[in-house]
Amino acid sequence: MFSIGDFARHGRVSVRMLRHYDAVGLLHPAQVDRATGYRSYEARQLSRLNRIVALKDLGFTLQQVRSILDDKVSLEELRGMLRLRQAELHAQLATDSARLAQVEARLQLIEKEGAMPADDVQVKRIPAVRVAELTATAASFEPESISPVIQPLYDELCGRLDRAGLTPTGPAIAYYTDAPDGDGVLVHATLPVDAGPGGHDVTVVDLPEIEQAATIVHRGPMDDVMPTIQTLARWIDANGYRSAGYNRELYVDCGEDSRTWVTELQEPIATS
Repeated sequence: MFSIGDFARHGRVSVRMLRHYDAVGLLHPAQVDRATGYRSYEARQLSRLNRIVALKDLGFTLQQVRSILDDKVSLEELRGMLRLRQAELHAQLATDSARLAQVEARLQLIEKEGAMPADDVQVKRIPAVRVAELTATAASFEPESISPVIQPLYDELCGRLDRAGLTPTGPAIAYYTDAPDGDGVLVHATLPVDAGPGGHDVTVVDLPEIEQAATIVHRGPMDDVMPTIQTLARWIDANGYRSAGYNRELYVDCGEDSRTWVTELQEPIATS
């Protein structure tokens, strides 16, 4: 079972949106604590969430989405709807490309349902590491909100380290925390360094050890990370663990061509 916050992160939607889907009868929590009102979800509910978001991105109203899902639209029919929308989006202006990417991502998730290669996931300890970091706030944890924030951070961080004469000692690591005011996500762009905490134009911090992390390798651009994220979520749920926070992103290979990127996702876990 996942808390509403953990489920929102794995589905890459907001907590507020999940509450709204509950209120309008689209996606109810698997369990609600009568004493506290806390909502809990199961990994299998990601399938319905994927369909809701995909149909909403096609332009259907939430009432229409509920009617479609309640009528048990087949995977083939849903695929046809998505393919039709793809053709329409290709004919539109370039500003629609981000929306197209999200439709394609949700389509991949739906088509890969039921496939959960356990060999892809490893549980291991992530050692502590000293890093230089810069931070900024993204509107949400959705890929289209994170990408425009994180790349400028790394450009600026590399420039500052170069001016300070500091050479990174390992691959970049990105991690995330809740924004202090609860509005958005705080994005931390970091590079490992061998330096003290003071005297530089960057913040130097020690990332703590993660005693137990479920890890999976994502290949390709981070805008297409959702299928990998949800494979990890299903593995966590199926193997008796629970998520213990945002995942870190270790950029193992991050060259000019994002199609060749190799990123390890490291999600803290605990025993349910």
